[in-house]
Amino acid sequence: MSLKVKSVNILGVTGSIGRSAVDVICSAPASFDVQAVSAQNSVSELAEIAVRVKAKTAIIGNEDYYEVLKQKLSGTGIKAEAGREALLNYAGAKVDLSLVAIVGMAGLRPVIAAIQNSKAVAIANKEPLAAAGPLVMREVKKSGAILLPVDSEHNAVFQVFDFKRRDGIKKIILTASGGPFRTWKREAMARATKEQALAHPNWVMGPKITVDSATMMNKALEIIEAHYLFDMPADKIEVLVHPQSVIHSMVEYKDGSVLAQMAASDMRTPIAHALAWPERIDTPGRTLDWTQTRELTFEQPDQGRFPALRLAYEALKQGPYSCLALNAANEIAVEHFLNKKTGFLDTINIVEGVLSQISPQKLENIEDFENSDRAVRELATTYINKQDYKKGIG
Repeated sequence: MSLKVKSVNILGVTGSIGRSAVDVICSAPASFDVQAVSAQNSVSELAEIAVRVKAKTAIIGNEDYYEVLKQKLSGTGIKAEAGREALLNYAGAKVDLSLVAIVGMAGLRPVIAAIQNSKAVAIANKEPLAAAGPLVMREVKKSGAILLPVDSEHNAVFQVFDFKRRDGIKKIILTASGGPFRTWKREAMARATKEQALAHPNWVMGPKITVDSATMMNKALEIIEAHYLFDMPADKIEVLVHPQSVIHSMVEYKDGSVLAQMAASDMRTPIAHALAWPERIDTPGRTLDWTQTRELTFEQPDQGRFPALRLAYEALKQGPYSCLALNAANEIAVEHFLNKKTGFLDTINIVEGVLSQISPQKLENIEDFENSDRAVRELATTYINKQDYKKGIG
């Protein structure tokens, strides 16, 4: 059965998720009508992708590159746009599906705009849900849009979660690869370099999420995301380390049944699922070779070496402001580590130190979330500059 042609926007098309989405769309070009693609600074790649997917419009966030984009698209019939307002205008266009893969909290307003106007939104960045979950889910409820998680773990849960009989669900089990330092002693982790942190054993991802995987902060953020996405209490969300990354997550039911979603470690699988939902399409990505799958192993995460998980549960207990602060402080901490200004273990020490200094506040609207996010980032930057993290935990 052929798919009904879907009108699609891809916001954040030059990142790892965006590029994988382009692969999926180009493997089934008759199924998708790409309206708009966007990037922040990668103007040459944006122009190339816009032509490749036959987009109607390309938006570059950095207005300094507008003339370059126009020149590169000259004669293609593709409209060039630039700036934050243009991005939000196209994010709010009425399309069948918007894939939002803009890194960090910069993706919050585009996600909200897409939710308010798209039939379905494939959300690929953790931060809007982790930092502003109540706001995002409130907009989903108001608009009636379908929110499709692209993160491999939440996409896995989505595929095996019985939304109509949710009272039969015992718990969600999120799996984690354990990252590059799964077997390292804490003393060795203290000396870990940026290059070692970016050498993920299973996945090819952007630098920020790869560092998050090394600290297991990515799983901490996923705990918060799962809480909001699936309306599950924190004590019903568990993490298991699964080094092979074959089972991407599981849902355990009260009768003892456990449903798991399995696939190769290739983001094109969950992206293909989200783009085609509720149908299925062929994936251009890797598929499992069962003759090479020798074993599936599981272990409890070591929260002594990876305290980020504990911080996520504590933040959920304290409320939305603490979840926002966890995310904001982590973004600043990872940025400093990637710039080789701080050590690997400093990353989580910084987050924990910042969380100990905040006073939770009420968050009602998008401005509250954005203002609080900026305030926590400033606090984290000051904390780092004063080197207070060296006096802290760890």
